[in-house]
Amino acid sequence: MAATLEAVPSTKTVDELTEKSEAEAARELVRMAREQGLSLAGPDGLLKQLTKTVIETALDEELTEHLGYERHDTAAKDTANSRNGTRSQTVLTETTGPVQIDVPRDREGCR
Repeated sequence: MAATLEAVPSTKTVDELTEKSEAEAARELVRMAREQGLSLAGPDGLLKQLTKTVIETALDEELTEHLGYERHDTAAKDTANSRNGTRSQTVLTETTGPVQIDVPRDREGCR
């Protein structure tokens, strides 16, 4: 008989583990940035780079969901719509100012 996740005893909740891993990842990024002499909040600092990465990753995942297949998946051959490069756009943020991002596009122009 297969056990369900509810049946597995756990001392920590998923939320607690997620918070801990996110905090550890953030500390590691800050440590690496400091070692490389990268400012944390300057015009080309860590915060601006993370903002760019998070926005671009979210947009790419959204397009993947819209198209119904992952990037470089062979399923793309069987559909009329597919990825069609990126376009550059500037996003204004309150914390880091303007951030230049690459917005993914699809052939049917839904982006």
